[in-house]
Amino acid sequence: MEPVSLHDFVCALDLASLPRVLRVCSGVYFQGSIYEISGNECCLSTGDLIKVTQVRLQKVVCENPGTGQTIEIPPNFCGHFSPLTGPQSYETLEELLSAATQHSRKLPIGFMSTHKITTKARVVPRDQPLLLKDVEEYHRTYHARCVLDTKTQHFTLYLPLSQRGPFWEWEPGAPRPLLQALKDPALSDRLFTCPTLPWESLLLRPQYEIQAIMHMRRTVVKIPSTLEVDVEDVTASSQHIHFIQPLLLSEALARGGPFPLSAEILEVPEGPPIFLSPWAGSLQKGQRLCIHGLASPPWRILVSTKGRKVPRHFMVSGAYQGKLRRRPREFLTACDLLGALQPGQPLRVVATKDCEVEGLETLRLTSLAVGDRLEVLRPGQAHGAGGQDIDVLVCQRLSDQAEEDEEEEEDYEEIESENQILLPLYISSSFVEEMSDNRRYSLGALTAQFSLPCEVKVVAKDGSQPADPLPSFPGLRLEEKIVEPFLVVSFDSKPDMCFELPPRWLDLTVVETEQQPGQPAGPPPVATVEELTEAFYYTLRQLPAFKNQPPPPRPPKGQGLSGQKKQSGKNKSGQSYQVSEWQQTPLLPKAKMKTLPQGAKDSARMYSKVAAHRKGLRHTKPITDPDDDEHDYEEIVEKFQNTL
Repeated sequence: MEPVSLHDFVCALDLASLPRVLRVCSGVYFQGSIYEISGNECCLSTGDLIKVTQVRLQKVVCENPGTGQTIEIPPNFCGHFSPLTGPQSYETLEELLSAATQHSRKLPIGFMSTHKITTKARVVPRDQPLLLKDVEEYHRTYHARCVLDTKTQHFTLYLPLSQRGPFWEWEPGAPRPLLQALKDPALSDRLFTCPTLPWESLLLRPQYEIQAIMHMRRTVVKIPSTLEVDVEDVTASSQHIHFIQPLLLSEALARGGPFPLSAEILEVPEGPPIFLSPWAGSLQKGQRLCIHGLASPPWRILVSTKGRKVPRHFMVSGAYQGKLRRRPREFLTACDLLGALQPGQPLRVVATKDCEVEGLETLRLTSLAVGDRLEVLRPGQAHGAGGQDIDVLVCQRLSDQAEEDEEEEEDYEEIESENQILLPLYISSSFVEEMSDNRRYSLGALTAQFSLPCEVKVVAKDGSQPADPLPSFPGLRLEEKIVEPFLVVSFDSKPDMCFELPPRWLDLTVVETEQQPGQPAGPPPVATVEELTEAFYYTLRQLPAFKNQPPPPRPPKGQGLSGQKKQSGKNKSGQSYQVSEWQQTPLLPKAKMKTLPQGAKDSARMYSKVAAHRKGLRHTKPITDPDDDEHDYEEIVEKFQNTL
């Protein structure tokens, strides 16, 4: 086949013969865009092979042959077109008559002029159909007797044979729809007339979109038929040519198979690595893979280690078969307790650091010592010393012998009311969760029963994973559940190494290959624990699942002793009142005989003496007489006023 223009090839193409393979004989390049313009291919090199799979009509340009004006109509245009015979134009009427005589056509002959014709009788507009009836001698000159039909009346005109055009011979054929007029090869480059368009004659210029496959192009290439390139049909000699079409893992996931799928890596996405597993370094160009299908279950747990200066991060599959045991959570502030408080789930903690509660005008405030047990009840507000409301936590002080008090129910309720204390959110004490849950959970059962985040310890490793790293850590923090589809993949060279790839974050470009013989029928055991790089871990932390977690409330700033001293300069009576309240507030609550054993009471009194001596907040000598305590206080205030 001789090279032809791409447009001529498409116009003469029989769609039933698709697909066709074309070779580009003369390439084309548009400066300013390397690959495509408006989604269409605009750069083809000489020698490129194109496998045409589909041709679609985009639009039709109607051109006025006389003026060059154009109108675009859609493929579903409803008008009918009548073809006009005689594609050749003539300069004079005499040439038109000579051509009709040579082709043995008899009068009358239909014709039109692309320019207006001016006579003594009237002016004939351009593109106005005329009918040449006869040739007569008129004023000693041969004239063509023509009839002008304006649909309202007929006019007879005498035009000299030397009348210059150009003229087009025409004869209306049977009207037909637009698509039929374009499919008939005998009507190519013929004039048409359409009653719904403003011109008496027009040329139809169809424009097609060619959908084709090219080497190393991941998607179907769209080529406009107007691209100025010459092509040659080489379908007969190209039956053995296989067009390599790249495929993304995300595309293989979206189309749903068929699996298993043998593939070869063509390209690895740029960027830092996301996994620290041994197989991650083997994901290189040329590596052959076997994609077994979609991983199940579709959820993963993001896990971080506890008890290390530099934490490590893992992604644990929902298929993990190890056993876990809950660990007590640690809270550094009362604000952290508020963030962990869940409706319907009791939260009991033990203080691991001494702290004082000061600056509130209430009798339900106390200081905490190491070992104090509390149950967090609810958030609340209390009236502060500065006249402002302070956010607090309402807690219940727990006793080790609370069971023995069930005999005296009324006294127990009174003690329980007295044991309710208020903890401002700004206190800097430290707490650890109190729990007696020694059950062993699977990962699915644990995440179903308890909200995340939570802290656990792996007490039995996953038997299917010989190198399970999780049991070696003293504690793990389960942070968030991630629901994302993964693909189960293995290497052809190492069929026993099976792992999971997330196409969302590791979208490899592969090409399908023939399946190698001897591959196992099903996938081998899949690695359920993958260590993450720090960069990828923080990428996961930016997911919407993490952003939906409400941040813990910001604790208010506490007003310590320095704040009280600043207020004392403004009001001396206020100073005396606040100092008095601060002195009279005990570091520990009064011991209750029915709630605390004698050993705990003695140890608490001993700790109070040591802590008070270390902080210098009160005398280590215990106060036995309230009158002496009040007298000492008034003496101190009197000396302080004399000094001022």
